[in-house]
Amino acid sequence: MKKLLMIIPLVILLCFAFGCQQGEEVAEEAGVVGLTEEDVAAIKALGPALDEAALAGDWDAIVAMFTEDGLLMPPNGLAIKAGSEFKAWIESQNMTIAEASHVFSEIDGYGDIAYVQGTYAETLIIEGVDDPVKDEGKILTILRKQSDGSWLFAIWMSNSDLPLPE
Repeated sequence: MKKLLMIIPLVILLCFAFGCQQGEEVAEEAGVVGLTEEDVAAIKALGPALDEAALAGDWDAIVAMFTEDGLLMPPNGLAIKAGSEFKAWIESQNMTIAEASHVFSEIDGYGDIAYVQGTYAETLIIEGVDDPVKDEGKILTILRKQSDGSWLFAIWMSNSDLPLPE
């Protein structure tokens, strides 16, 4: 019985490995290719552009980094649609961003879809709060390549590494 319990996870792992391998073959046969170096460079450049816009309080520039149907999933809150809903939400926070850093540590994808895994760190000056609020955490985002070759965020999800305040 113990051998059987050890073999079952191995069989599942092998099935998963062969399934992933077949997925890559199907993508190649369909003509879907991985990201080019130019794609990766364009996506990496979004991190510093996002930081620059956040520090300038340029919410329009940040909104422009999302697809029309984009979705922002912030920590400890409901999902927010990109565009005017996002801009209204960020303006309602009554804050300025004093420090911002987005590091994209893993970028991958196929065709016109990519994902980014990374980290963020920020310092916020919030109206009515005496001390600056520092936060850092993880991001996971899905991007779509546009017809002009640019990349926009379709989904942005982040969560803090810090415990909730007491």
